[in-house]
Amino acid sequence: MSAPVEIVLLYQSLLGIYGDRGNAMVLRQRLAWRGIDATLTIVEPGDSVPTTGAVYLLGGGEDAAQTSAVRALKADGHLFGAIERGAVLFAVCAGYQIAGRTFTVGENDDVIDGLGLLDVTTTRGTERAVGEVLSTWTKPDGTESLLTGFENHGGFTYLGPDATPLARVEIGVGNSGDGTDGAVQGTVLGIYPHGPILARNPDLADHLLELALGHDLDPLPNPELDELRRQRIAAVRKAGLRR
Repeated sequence: MSAPVEIVLLYQSLLGIYGDRGNAMVLRQRLAWRGIDATLTIVEPGDSVPTTGAVYLLGGGEDAAQTSAVRALKADGHLFGAIERGAVLFAVCAGYQIAGRTFTVGENDDVIDGLGLLDVTTTRGTERAVGEVLSTWTKPDGTESLLTGFENHGGFTYLGPDATPLARVEIGVGNSGDGTDGAVQGTVLGIYPHGPILARNPDLADHLLELALGHDLDPLPNPELDELRRQRIAAVRKAGLRR
């Protein structure tokens, strides 16, 4: 019997103010629906980060929390080893920023070194990005999937040559108003929207699991969820036309 798939939720006391904990629950449930055993490991600052995880999750938080989180993760060091082993890191909003090379905090825009797992830098934006986001993600098989979520961030993120945008924005700000949202580099993925985003976008949730497991998963048809997504996408587009 294979070992349970370990999902590691990092630092919810610091990076948990937008409900991104729900992403861990979505991943575990989608595995359970397929008869795959999974465990959820919750790690707080001061705890040792396990190197045995399949998927690691970072969520949203405020400036001071970001700074504390990045320092604690660097001091622990185990997340880097897990990524080198091939584990997946999915980082949302503040977590996305700290996964990058640098980000700024505070009124003086102090530059903080990030984890360096994504070739991105974040600085104070020209506007605060608040509202629904609708974007298009091109999946590994070349097909497209719409992503929905709610963004709330003051930083603008710029990609370097080693990172690829995760999605193309139709409505919303995304990375910096440049028409992109998120970044991908190897098995590290970051993006801005909350929701939690994996509850709203099951294709993306399954992609993270397939990336971690190294094989495709059987589909999970859900007409009720499909209809909810259709209504939400229509509402976002209608609201976007009024902007």
